[in-house]
Amino acid sequence: MTPPDPATAAPTPDPAAPPLTGLRVLDLATLFAGPLAATLLGDFGADVVKVEHPRRPDPSRGHGPSKDGVGLWWKVLGRNKRTVTLDLSTPGGRTTLLRLVRTADVVVENFRPGTLEKWDLGWPELSAVNPRLVLARVTGFGQFGPYAHRPGFGTLAEAMSGFAALTGEPDAPPTLPPFGLADSIAGLTTAYAIMTALAARDRTGEGQVVDMALIEPILAVLGPHPTWYDQLGHVQPRTGNRSQNNAPRGTYRTADGTWVAVSTSAQSIAERVMVLVGRPDLIDAPWFVTGEGRARHADVLDDAVGGWIARHTRADVLAAFEKAEAAVAPVQDVRDVMEDPQYQALSTVTTVDDPELGPLRMQNVLFRLSATPGSIRWAGRPHGADTEEVLTGLGLTPADLAELRAEGAL
Repeated sequence: MTPPDPATAAPTPDPAAPPLTGLRVLDLATLFAGPLAATLLGDFGADVVKVEHPRRPDPSRGHGPSKDGVGLWWKVLGRNKRTVTLDLSTPGGRTTLLRLVRTADVVVENFRPGTLEKWDLGWPELSAVNPRLVLARVTGFGQFGPYAHRPGFGTLAEAMSGFAALTGEPDAPPTLPPFGLADSIAGLTTAYAIMTALAARDRTGEGQVVDMALIEPILAVLGPHPTWYDQLGHVQPRTGNRSQNNAPRGTYRTADGTWVAVSTSAQSIAERVMVLVGRPDLIDAPWFVTGEGRARHADVLDDAVGGWIARHTRADVLAAFEKAEAAVAPVQDVRDVMEDPQYQALSTVTTVDDPELGPLRMQNVLFRLSATPGSIRWAGRPHGADTEEVLTGLGLTPADLAELRAEGAL
């Protein structure tokens, strides 16, 4: 057998390279869910090209606090992405995007349904130039149905899904989270959906469309509520920090004015907690043998657990629960998180050197792989910082770029 010619043979893949090395993702989305999906892919080696409007950058650059005029949320959300500007509504912008699509594996977008089609950049046009493309479309309500063309944000998904109705104290209003919960869940789900579509492409050789609606993943994580209602007519009310499935469960104030959270989802843990707080007699009650029975007697259990915790400092509570092999955690704010020894051991928060801001700390990649780990190669880049590099890499000349700029496409 003749050995391959080294001059023409494909390079041998580096077994230690990040697992998504060689995958190109075009991030056309704005704000949170779609861009987060692209960030997660970039963390594990994908070449993510962030495409923004030349005069209207991704609004996430201006969300939340900034330092020296630089948005800090963007530094996290834009990490591991090269940034280019392109007005897709212009002829030059459309043509240039199609040239990028020819080189891409994935496009992530979150325009309202019909917007890409208005620019002649819908699935027929994109798949015609790249049949292997995966197009991830992230919207509030999906690509069809009576709400499809409404503006959709995570807050609406948190309300519509039943999450807000479940959250809060029984006699208080429904509660919305003070952060992008539905967007984050949808971002995680979109990354999973993209990888699923890419796995299918490995078998069929053809790409496809991912239709991701913000209102669906958050409903999935709420668990069996639709099934409970379907089979039993059961509608779970707001219960605050209590659970209808087990007790004691909740947050409890310590003697030094801090808080801890206790969970007793397992029967054995519930028994250990009652021994610890000096009420082993409750274990013998007939209702104690099931989580549901304990939940019906939450007042009794909370009095026992809450009263014991209120007489001890947080440090003593945590030490006692650990010795008893019972489940407890401190209620921490971000200051505590940054100093927590478990998070430090896992390197959950890492330091990234940034040309604009210097060393800055942010959450690390989402999980650890033993052989091909991900990494944060750089934080979010300035608007359009890589336009020339990316487009000249497609073969565009300085004259081509000048013409696109004159048209307003860049």
